Amino acid sequence: MDMNAFVSNIEDLFEKHADKVNAAGQKAYMRNRFEFFGIKSPIRKEIQRPFLKKENLPPKTALESVVKTLWNKPQREFQYFTMELVNKYSKQFCINDIVLFEWMITHKSWWDTVDYIAPHLAGDYFKLFPGQRDERTESWIQSENIWLKRSAILFQLKYKSAVDTAFLSHVINSLSGTDEFFINKAIGWMLRQYSKFDPQWVIDFVDKTALHPLSRREALKVIERK
Repeated sequence: MDMNAFVSNIEDLFEKHADKVNAAGQKAYMRNRFEFFGIKSPIRKEIQRPFLKKENLPPKTALESVVKTLWNKPQREFQYFTMELVNKYSKQFCINDIVLFEWMITHKSWWDTVDYIAPHLAGDYFKLFPGQRDERTESWIQSENIWLKRSAILFQLKYKSAVDTAFLSHVINSLSGTDEFFINKAIGWMLRQYSKFDPQWVIDFVDKTALHPLSRREALKVIERK
């Protein structure tokens, strides 16, 4: 399927399943930042499934064009679909794909997209190209964009016990000391996730680090429940 047909078919599919009542609620939940078709996530995932089958995917060479075409459409479902589409190419990521991921992070930015892109796309990318990690994430940390900063914290979210704790410490220490909710929440979330694999490390880190109360509270949730 060529790029234009692929995009057109997705557009027709989502329009066919639009629900104005659901759309109004979804738009309000997202603080009126985005338009919606009103397709609930389980339904969207079901109807889009054929488009994510290997045999129906556009060629990798067309991916950037498909991503930017869909991402620039107003309804949020297009961005959700696009992220999941890119994830299907995770074994084909090339070294320059991080530029596309940064573009996705910094356009139509909000927690719902960034919290998928960082651990799924950027996280997988840095496993494939570990030599890119330090320079790229340092540029995110030093940027004025809170979503790039959040991504620097969260890209290891799905690394489980393989989290690079020295690097995580560097990122957190570089970004702590702010009142920015989305940064402090991400720090706590990342620490809470890692506490499932090494609770003592998280306890020690929290004890010796001047964290925002929100980060500290989030970091210790799993540990305190136990």
